[in-house]
Amino acid sequence: MFYQRHLFFCTNRRDDGRPACGDHQAQDLRDYAKDRVKALQLAVPGGVRVNSAGCLGRCAQGPTLVVYPEGVWYTYHDERDLDEIIEEHLQHGRVVERLRI
Repeated sequence: MFYQRHLFFCTNRRDDGRPACGDHQAQDLRDYAKDRVKALQLAVPGGVRVNSAGCLGRCAQGPTLVVYPEGVWYTYHDERDLDEIIEEHLQHGRVVERLRI
């Protein structure tokens, strides 16, 4: 396995008024997470890959991201939430229950 974990961030935008993760700075926060993972030297073979995704079907609970291979879904609101997910889940293998959906 090239990467141990993948983070998929929904960055979906909609023009019809329905909720979308892109309405909550999802792209900017994904970029922050990607930079943070790199800074922590987790973005290496056997480490972590941060990806953008289209709609993951949970925009009403958004913004959302999912961590694979565990299949753990999270919502987040700011950089602090992402820091907690990165530290607890990615570095220590502990699910952040308060952000889990």
